[in-house]
This record gives sequence, C-alpha cells and structure tokens, in this order.
Amino acid sequence: AKPVAAKASGITPPAAKPAPVEVPAAAAPVVIIQSITVEGAQRLEADTVLSYVGMRVGQPYSGAVADQVLKDLYSTELFADVQVRHDAGKVVIAITENPVINRIVLEGNKRLKEDKIRPEIKLAPRQIFTKSKARADVGRIIELYRRQGRFAATVEPKLVNLDQNRVDVVFEITEGAKSKVQQINIIGNTKFSDGDLRSE
Repeated sequence: AKPVAAKASGITPPAAKPAPVEVPAAAAPVVIIQSITVEGAQRLEADTVLSYVGMRVGQPYSGAVADQVLKDLYSTELFADVQVRHDAGKVVIAITENPVINRIVLEGNKRLKEDKIRPEIKLAPRQIFTKSKARADVGRIIELYRRQGRFAATVEPKLVNLDQNRVDVVFEITEGAKSKVQQINIIGNTKFSDGDLRSE
C-alpha cells in the first residue's frame, strides 16, 4: 500500500504575540519651593520658627522634606501640633505652640506635705509645658508615695487654660490606703519549719 500523504487542514497557526512594550511612567514634576509661610505663631516670630528647620525657598519640595520639618519642630518641644501643606510651591507651616505654665497646683495630698512633693516636680512657672515633662513629674510623685508604702496612689495632671496661651498645671493626687502585708508564704523549706523561718 502506498503511503497516504497527509492533507493540510487549512488552519494556520496563530502568530506569536508581540512582547508588551513597557511605557515608562511619566516622572512626577519637580515642585520648587517658592515661599514659606508660618501660621499660628503667638509668642514666637515666624523667622524663629523657620530657623529650626532646613527647608528653604528655591529647594525642591517632597514628602521627605515635609517629614523632616515635622521632626525638627517637634524635637524643640515648643509645639503641640505641626502641619505642613503646599500648593504649587507655596508652603505653609501651621503650628500650635505649647502653652506657658502660669502656676503649679497640688490637690488631694494629705499624707505628704507640699514641701515634700514640690522638689520632685520639675515643671515650673514661666516654663513651656510639655506632656513628656508632665508624665515624668507624675512618675516622680508616685515613686515618692511608694516610698511611703502607698502603692495605690495615683496622680492625674490636669490643665486649666488661661488667656495668652497660659495654663495652670494641677496635679490631682489620690493617695489611697497604705499597703500592708497580709500573708507571707514560704516555699521550698525542707530543713527549717515555716514557724522557725517566720520568727526570723
């Protein structure tokens, strides 16, 4: 038998797909800082605020530059809030200054006199108030009560807002009861009895 020639099916194989062409993303336009304005300053001059940051007119603006402004200003501990915004190269630094302390007030302290607590408080009138300094003072006051055996004592700093961005700082103290030993448990004694050890 003669070999039968294979007939063409009439279907042409699909052409190979061209490799996708990568279109380079358009580079973001560089925004040049044209002006820097400070909003919200009360005690501080705008030039003083700008002296704390490295941002300058004529430099490119970026998110990293704005973040550095926030870090620089918060590190001074002069500001309760800082925001940076820009529009077509016009940069605005909006600040809220930390208040100035008018006076320090102690409330609720009966077991410890003021002359014992006052030396532990580092905040003082005419200083700039910061939350971190207030927390540190709270810790020192609580430690003072612990030395007196009052481990349940709590201290809550409160602010009384006054005019001209001043505050009275009030430390509200709850002294709590004096802690007492209720029970002593001795574990692991094999050579000496509990009574012998307790007597010591």
